[in-house]
Amino acid sequence: MKKGFDNEKYVKIQSEKIKERFKLFDKLYLEVGGKLFDDSHAARILPGFKNDVKISMFKELKDDLEIIFCINAGDIEKNKIRGEYGITYDLEIMKLINKSKKLGFFVNSVVITLYKNQVSVDKFIKKLNRNGIKTYIHTYTKGYPTDVDTIVSEEGYGANPYVETTKHLILVNAPGPGSGKLATCLSQIYHENKRGVNAGYAKFETFPVWNLPLKHPVNLAYEAATSDLKDVNMIDPFHLEKYNETAINYNRDIETFPILKNILSKVSKKDIYNSPTDMGVNMIGYCITDDDLVCSASKKEIVRRYYNEQNNYKMGLCDEDTYKKIKLLMNELNIDESYLDVIAPALLKKKKENGKPVIAMKVNNRIITGKETKLMSSSGSVVLNAIKYLSKIPDDIYLLSPLVLEPILRLKKELGTGDKLNLQEVLTSLSISSVTNPLAYKALSNLHKLKNAEAHATYIVTGADRNALRELKINLTCENEFLDEV
Repeated sequence: MKKGFDNEKYVKIQSEKIKERFKLFDKLYLEVGGKLFDDSHAARILPGFKNDVKISMFKELKDDLEIIFCINAGDIEKNKIRGEYGITYDLEIMKLINKSKKLGFFVNSVVITLYKNQVSVDKFIKKLNRNGIKTYIHTYTKGYPTDVDTIVSEEGYGANPYVETTKHLILVNAPGPGSGKLATCLSQIYHENKRGVNAGYAKFETFPVWNLPLKHPVNLAYEAATSDLKDVNMIDPFHLEKYNETAINYNRDIETFPILKNILSKVSKKDIYNSPTDMGVNMIGYCITDDDLVCSASKKEIVRRYYNEQNNYKMGLCDEDTYKKIKLLMNELNIDESYLDVIAPALLKKKKENGKPVIAMKVNNRIITGKETKLMSSSGSVVLNAIKYLSKIPDDIYLLSPLVLEPILRLKKELGTGDKLNLQEVLTSLSISSVTNPLAYKALSNLHKLKNAEAHATYIVTGADRNALRELKINLTCENEFLDEV
């Protein structure tokens, strides 16, 4: 894969920037925006960016840091889903905690924000406590956002319990936006300063990139990714006025900065930041090595987001203006759906197959297609065809033995789970066949080469097939119709 981003340089200069902030405080509460693990959005738009670079960077500092995770009580109550993984926020918190601990990080606790005595939240708290995880409850901050005197008082942040921390660096992370990371940081800084500790705040937000142009595709890809939150990139007016330097931020940070600056000033009795950009420690823009490649990758991501939000609208998960906003971004960049070159072949193959469900996948600059058959789903077909192509196995050679397939299909019919093999079942069958079939073994050995492959389905892929394609790290887009409509 061609690279447009210098990962090693990023680790070096980003670490140095964070360490610079250490010198300003006894304790630094660092709000980590986006994902601490598996930042797949960044990896897709910045070829060369490693998914887990953030956590790899923090490994060098792990003896001097601890982690607080935040989750909004309302997200637990609503069973909010983490889109990339298809799991709820509360399950994502458990995954984050387990991953962190396995890597040797000290997880301090979980802060439940905006708690309103929800029964489902109480159950989650019990689950955390029974797994040895400390929890703290924060309710709505009295006076927020306008009455700063009340916010910075015993009635405001003082009403929240103090989370006992001992390390120099405290990472504050969450499974998604709106989880209360900033409020938790500010509450902690209030309590720390009352205890005579010089505690400060900084933000480690990957996007938008402050030193790229406002309409750079990387920054527009961030707008596409947050279209459901109505985020809009803007020139930071505070930064421009103070330093006569153009910097890019987004509407929520710019709108809340005067309040945040006032609160920080009142809590710490001094002014440290002159703009929302000042608060950040984002060095990612200095590490782009091939702008054309990065621009192309970002445009592809915008088109993917467009299809994804169209599907979400169909499923009732977002409003119509969410995907329409992304369409406007595509218009700004003068691109359309054909920018992903797997889409037209998928639709053409569907037409040739009289409307049968089809998936097209790009592998080594070649388009491979797979259709639904009597035996398997189109996901199973396209992956099987792709790894046969990579293994240079002729199309007319069958890799799956009827002796393996027949009992699986018979069992599926008896259990009422369908009459076709899904992708996971196809790969399991192939694994069994590989014990005695060298060609099946060879095909399976090339499965990892499908990582980051582009694919397009002529229907909304759901369930086991969706999960399996996600696990293979295949970039999937789908036409906006369900299988039973095809």
